[in-house]
Amino acid sequence: MVEQVKQIILRVIATFAANALGIVGAGAIAGIPIWKAAFIAGIGGVSQVVEKMARAYMDDGKLRIDEINQIFGDAKKDVEGKKQAAAQKAQ
Repeated sequence: MVEQVKQIILRVIATFAANALGIVGAGAIAGIPIWKAAFIAGIGGVSQVVEKMARAYMDDGKLRIDEINQIFGDAKKDVEGKKQAAAQKAQ
């Protein structure tokens, strides 16, 4: 259980970083301070992950490792899509 909590915390931090770094370029182009763009993107990504984990927990009162992996896998796909969209806007 402790290992699972540690794993979730580290993955949430990684989600924040991936979302934040993925949007920095777009924020700079739009004239938004880099730290604000990164913070907003990071919090947005983390909130989606936390919401999905809460919904998975509400289903049966358990949060299984396969559900956690699915949630973070979806978050990774979202980050990749946002990076591609930001790159297209930059061109």
